[in-house]
Amino acid sequence: RRCRPLSRVRLPAMAAGSSSQAENARMRWELENNVSEVDTIYTYDHAAQQELMAQKPWTQDPRYFKHVRISALALIKMVMHARSGGSLEVMGLMQGKIDANHPKGPTLVVLDAFALPVEGTETRVNAQADAYEYMVEYNSVSKEIGRQENVVGWYHSHPGYGCWMSGIDCSTQLLNQQYQEPFLAVVIDPVRTCSTGKVEIGAFRTYPAGYKPPEDGPSEYQSIPLSKIEDFGVHQNQYYQLDVSFFKSATDAALLALLWNKYWINTLSSSTLVSNAEYMGSQIRDLADKLEQGEGQLVNFGRSGVFLGPGMERKAGAKAAEDSPLNKICRDSSKLCKEHVQGLISQVVKNTVFNGS
Repeated sequence: RRCRPLSRVRLPAMAAGSSSQAENARMRWELENNVSEVDTIYTYDHAAQQELMAQKPWTQDPRYFKHVRISALALIKMVMHARSGGSLEVMGLMQGKIDANHPKGPTLVVLDAFALPVEGTETRVNAQADAYEYMVEYNSVSKEIGRQENVVGWYHSHPGYGCWMSGIDCSTQLLNQQYQEPFLAVVIDPVRTCSTGKVEIGAFRTYPAGYKPPEDGPSEYQSIPLSKIEDFGVHQNQYYQLDVSFFKSATDAALLALLWNKYWINTLSSSTLVSNAEYMGSQIRDLADKLEQGEGQLVNFGRSGVFLGPGMERKAGAKAAEDSPLNKICRDSSKLCKEHVQGLISQVVKNTVFNGS
């Protein structure tokens, strides 16, 4: 399937003209995703990397890696590939290196990414023999042309249902970490990326079998479709999430400028209200299902004679109140409204700029 324009990964630009408007759109995308510019990160020290591979410090600490840095070009390639899959999951691999001396802690650096020819469905993606052959060939050709980076992880898409690890994802990642360490799992939601204008991405690593993770503080809330909540809840303690940041080189900046010069007019003429209409409809239906389920739970509480008065609510604590179905439904509805209003504001501004007197 033909990839949709790169410009779909950000909100429509608010200006028209020639190269200056393309530059403004590119700068906005970089600001929204905190893309910093650095060239020295591309230097590959083969001896240092081999020394780290021999020491294997990640075997002593299940949470050794704390941070992930992804190049802007690798990010765009992954997002475009994820977007091209539509409602089907896609998969690819990432090449990079280890940075054990980063100020934020041991870091995995993703310098490039490439897609794999795999068969995907709306809920999973499976790599077959031809995908593995393609992977080996691609890696060997990269070495021949002077690219010394090794494969450091895999990425796949979750179209419309957030960035987290399913049971199948955890099993795949655990297997990879046993035989291909260090290895990283990245999940991208192309639908929510188009809806919000900011790349929806998550980086994860699984814990070893039998490891009991420490009690973490409250994590950032994310909206999970009703059909996926059970899978999300069962496996959420089998992995941990890493911080993600992005960077670019001078060469990346030149390539990004060329891409934006080509696609900025497509972005200006597009509307998230139209392109994401199906996603918005599915979110509203999911919200209605959650409301119906929550109403059923309240009815069951009433029949059992349980009354959750103010005293009981205080005893339950703030966490219980935060995790209540009604509170989650309110968060989901608020998030959906913000995304829709964002699209409306974009259209109003463009109408004022181009059609105003």
